Amino acid sequence: MTRYKVILEYDGTNLIGWQENRQGPSVQSLLKDAIEKFCGVRPDVVGAGRTDAGVHAVAMVAHFDLNSGADANTVMRAVNFYLNDAPVSVVDCEIVPDDFNARFSCVMRHYKYIVLNRSAPPVLDKNRAWWVPRKLNVKKMRDAARALVGKHDFTSFRASQCQAKSPIKTLDSCRIEKKDDLIVFDFSARSFLHHQVRNMVGTLVEIGLGTPYDINEIFAARNRSAAGATAPACGLYFIQADYATTD
Repeated sequence: MTRYKVILEYDGTNLIGWQENRQGPSVQSLLKDAIEKFCGVRPDVVGAGRTDAGVHAVAMVAHFDLNSGADANTVMRAVNFYLNDAPVSVVDCEIVPDDFNARFSCVMRHYKYIVLNRSAPPVLDKNRAWWVPRKLNVKKMRDAARALVGKHDFTSFRASQCQAKSPIKTLDSCRIEKKDDLIVFDFSARSFLHHQVRNMVGTLVEIGLGTPYDINEIFAARNRSAAGATAPACGLYFIQADYATTD
């Protein structure tokens, strides 16, 4: 049995998310379909994260096991051939040790969220960014974002259907950069709660629009209703997963 690690790029606009189920096409199901067409088996595919419907990925990491013995380049070319015009592409593939796990071996996950802040509606960035037509105060958002960094009880930023055992998470970094009409939020942590990033962005955008939220008061409330609305999925991207290196 050979374990393969793949890097995936995908457009989540018309997908139900990462997780395979009967409601429609997912990243996991499309990848499994392509692998099955290539080698006749349908392996379990484990991803570094479970993105929601409409969320995109620049470099999602996943792994699966095959008996084929094929080299990594052959697997990548074959899977991409059978993915055909699906909104998923394997951009890299390598053979890894059997104890590598795309989910549990990951030591850091990176997401970005893109806001298009201009009065004109998007055409090229449609389904790629959250359009906010009212001018945002970036300084206020940055000031509030600093309070999010660190170890906190993120209950107020957690989806009601979140299955994580604990709401305690450590946010390692939260950066906000503005370039022309785009405002880009970058988040890094070992793991995130369900909708945590989108709920943080929604709250920060409301602060940028003038809502007088206090992040510390939101934390203390431990209540989802204390924070802002959930930002749309279209602006969220899984950017990178980091793994410990051994020499």
